[in-house]
Amino acid sequence: MAVLVGKEKLFSVLVLWLFTLVSFAEGNQNYYEFRYPFIRRASTFSSQSSSFSSKGNDQRFDYIIVGGGTAGCPLAATLSRNFSVLVLERGGVPFSNANVSFLRNFHIALADTSPSSASQAFVSTDGVINARARILGGGSCINAGFYTRASSRFINKMSWDPKLVNESFPWVERQIVHKPKLAPWQRAFRDSLLSVGVSPFNGFTYDHLYGTKVGGTIFDRFGRRHTAAELLSSGNPQKLTVLVHATVQKVVFDTTAGKRPKAVGVIFKDEIENLHQAILSDNPESEVILSSGAIGTPQMLLLSGIGPRAELEKMNIPVVLDNEFVGKGMADNPMNSIFVPSKRQVQQSLIQTVGITKLGVYIEASSGFGQSQDSIQCHHGIMSAEIGQLSTIPPKQRTPEAIQAYIKGKKDLPHEAFRGGFILEKIANPISTGQITLQNTNVDDNPSITFNYFNHPYDLRRCVEGIQMAIKVAQSEHFSNFTQYDIETTEKLLNISVKANVNFVPKHTNDTKSLEQFCKDTVITIWHYHGGAHVGKVVNTKYKVLGVDRLRVIDGSIFTESPGTNPQATVMMMGRYMGVKILRDRLGRSAGI
Repeated sequence: MAVLVGKEKLFSVLVLWLFTLVSFAEGNQNYYEFRYPFIRRASTFSSQSSSFSSKGNDQRFDYIIVGGGTAGCPLAATLSRNFSVLVLERGGVPFSNANVSFLRNFHIALADTSPSSASQAFVSTDGVINARARILGGGSCINAGFYTRASSRFINKMSWDPKLVNESFPWVERQIVHKPKLAPWQRAFRDSLLSVGVSPFNGFTYDHLYGTKVGGTIFDRFGRRHTAAELLSSGNPQKLTVLVHATVQKVVFDTTAGKRPKAVGVIFKDEIENLHQAILSDNPESEVILSSGAIGTPQMLLLSGIGPRAELEKMNIPVVLDNEFVGKGMADNPMNSIFVPSKRQVQQSLIQTVGITKLGVYIEASSGFGQSQDSIQCHHGIMSAEIGQLSTIPPKQRTPEAIQAYIKGKKDLPHEAFRGGFILEKIANPISTGQITLQNTNVDDNPSITFNYFNHPYDLRRCVEGIQMAIKVAQSEHFSNFTQYDIETTEKLLNISVKANVNFVPKHTNDTKSLEQFCKDTVITIWHYHGGAHVGKVVNTKYKVLGVDRLRVIDGSIFTESPGTNPQATVMMMGRYMGVKILRDRLGRSAGI
């Protein structure tokens, strides 16, 4: 009888769980269709009556935004106040995707390497496993959720209007940003930072201040994520159209002989592989705006015929404009981590607390993502280069030996790896840079990406100093009291950290003896790559593409450094800021904004 009752109880729990999942999916489907009636699938778009050469057809747009991501969504919402806007997003919607919506599933979204995943994996030529967003809302759908503003130095460097910046940040914050409830791991981390001299304690603040602080988060108190896609609710539904599963193939130009090339629209593919064309209105101030991110935008420029002539001709792409700087100056903030084992269960937490040092490094922490029932065993939370590893190994390298080595490596990890967390050290403004080049002309494929981590000795020196500080944090009494572990030696901490790290960089026997070698061999990413379309080289100070008309770039590809400790706040702010700037430049006071 007891067994029967137990089975009945288990059955009831399963039914309730399934009902919850179905209700979540259906409820969110109905909710987003009600709140965002302008979002629809790309296949519903009709362009049969339109052609790039015809006049007066019935479906032209004042702005076509390529990429509904962290910058593209607030930009579209703002521009739609006064003008017709078409957003073309290659991914789907985040609202009914439980892997995107909940903090507890953060790692699962990254582990999904299917073609429809919100996360598209790639491996840089440096051997570091990385990811790019493929979903409405962009990186805000797959990141760690930390929200913190850029420094005043960065705002000045960008020549942005401080008054408008200070109006644009709150516009974002009122809609999707929350004050976190500090997790126990994050409290121990905060106290440890202060004990090793990362001071003062600045409390909860969005501002970029030296010392230790608690920042904002786009996860609410229920652990539910609020993304840049929600900013679209501020748009004008009568003037805004958002197409999902709309993969832009290229920007189309009028290249009439003797005239400056002019963007006239784009060609995109829908979810059933049909091609469509979207066309700009005849107004000379109408624009195609690339907001596809630091990888997608340089790739789109190249596929559209703007880039180094030799590279374009090699790919048989007609040259619209020869510009040697497209795809150059790519940088990614190298990150390294120290694993801290724990004898007690650790609550899941992503970035909530940060140490902003004067060494040019940031110290952050994550915890608890190796112990959930549905997690991939032995993946390692936010720094998890191991997530989806076998899926990202090129097929020819998936030998039986490689697979067995992978399995053995997972089995050899200490059991404490399931119950701990990481101290993360990130270089603030890397000097080392690389480039993006095309591998083929298929926009769905990743280009070849090189970051050249630690090529510059100053970056390596800062990493060493940052790791030394991270070790001190890990060895503090605050962590030993919390984890119920004796304070580990530096060599043991480095040793278990090397074992917990997975990338395709060859390891050396002196990883635990040389911090320089440790930095090089265990480098990973926190997805803050930027560059490829720099101001003065690819775009002007208004981010209009040099040498052509009616084409602009608004995303992280214009940055020469990643803003703040984590860039999403500034990228979302920039979308709002540039939308307001464009409206004011075009309409003056009549913009009403």
